[in-house]
Amino acid sequence: MKTLTLSALLCAMMALTRAAALPDAEAGNWTDSFTPGQWRSTSCPGGWTAFNDRCFLYVPRSMSWAVAERNCMSMASVHNIQEYHQIQTLILSATHYQGLTWIGGSDGQQEYYWFWSDGTSFGFSHWCPGEPNNYLGHQNCAVVNHSDRKCWDNLWCDWQLPSVCVRNG
Repeated sequence: MKTLTLSALLCAMMALTRAAALPDAEAGNWTDSFTPGQWRSTSCPGGWTAFNDRCFLYVPRSMSWAVAERNCMSMASVHNIQEYHQIQTLILSATHYQGLTWIGGSDGQQEYYWFWSDGTSFGFSHWCPGEPNNYLGHQNCAVVNHSDRKCWDNLWCDWQLPSVCVRNG
């Protein structure tokens, strides 16, 4: 009987510990409980979507680019059109429409020198015609799903938008 009671207590303690580590949407701690060493190269944590050996997470909470980046640790970089379409599908499945969403592109350090916040090379882009244009100055952060073309635009970084996070799988 003591063994059964001890087993039940151990299981309850493990379940409570796991529940406490889950993301807290209200606090904005969507990713704090996940560290790269916790998962294998071919799997993603619960709620994340695997694609091209990386894991993507749509975060519906509207935040500025900087807050979204801090929340993610790395917002999504996009390396080819297939990844871009995968990100659009992720947003569409979560929201049932394709609204403006932050990705990890920024030229905040030097105008027109775009980089990805995850440190990867900015070799692919899908800018809308005439973008990035830095309209009225200080448009330093990249969004997806702009206009009917669903291409990229640069916006003021203090706008409140959802975001897409990325982690290596």
